[in-house]
Amino acid sequence: MLSSILTASRRIAAPSMRQASPWMRSTAISSSWFSTSPSGSAPPSSRMYDKIAIIGAGKMVQAMLAPLVNTGLQPADKIAVYDVSSSTIKTVKKMFPDIQRAQTIEDATTDAGLVILGVKPQNISPQFFNQFPDTVDPDATLLSILAGTQIADLKPSRYQKIVRAMPNTPAQIGQGVSVWSCTPNLSTDDRDNVRNVLETFGKEIFVDDEKFVDMSTSLSGSGPAYIFLLMEAMIDAGVHMGFPRETATTLCYHTLMGSTMFAMKTGEHPAILRNMVTSPAGTTASAIYELENGRFRTVILDVSTSMA
Repeated sequence: MLSSILTASRRIAAPSMRQASPWMRSTAISSSWFSTSPSGSAPPSSRMYDKIAIIGAGKMVQAMLAPLVNTGLQPADKIAVYDVSSSTIKTVKKMFPDIQRAQTIEDATTDAGLVILGVKPQNISPQFFNQFPDTVDPDATLLSILAGTQIADLKPSRYQKIVRAMPNTPAQIGQGVSVWSCTPNLSTDDRDNVRNVLETFGKEIFVDDEKFVDMSTSLSGSGPAYIFLLMEAMIDAGVHMGFPRETATTLCYHTLMGSTMFAMKTGEHPAILRNMVTSPAGTTASAIYELENGRFRTVILDVSTSMA
């Protein structure tokens, strides 16, 4: 597939572009494209829960913390964090000095209305759940962002209300998408609060059937890796044609970003937008042929269905 991208790029490249022109200048991506503010934010004086407990405070959870606190959804002093790594705790405390450091899981979860589970999936075991309180608040909600961990796997936590969410890597800048499902006993208010929390990651999509959370792993969960590979191939193709790497990188980033924003703005089917760019017997048509000849579409389908 990567060779197809290079061949397609060669098809389009005009002879005059084989060598980089002196007028080419790299430009930084405007920060206006990115906004880490959640679409549903609360006034600074409000809070969703009397206490939020965080078990495992890795990068994804840290990405959630900043908008939670900065938008007033939850005060820092009403959040308790437990992590086995002292360096991780130091990082979190440096970000928000008022956050509570819990010494044990039981200490963190006591009186918490929401427990966010962010440990590594391989840490889930009977020994792990033995660290939870013997009795938990029946109205409290357990929100798991663990990849590949089913709701049924979280039952030993003794929480009755369980949410399973699958965010993706761009969530770390508030531009991710989270697919989530939950046990049927969550009330409307419970679900609204979960939505507000997940919107700190970016877009949230609720699904009734948990199988769609599993399916989203191969599309939105692993999808960023596919895009990064496409970026890498496009940039390398640009360098191969003669662009400085910095210029090729800027062209690639803005092309992908602009095309995505254009598709979202217009709401048109991608095939229609592709046809808008593809003139009969033109260079783009020749490049598309190379991509199709290299099984570009089939490869994407195959990798997605192999994980579902």
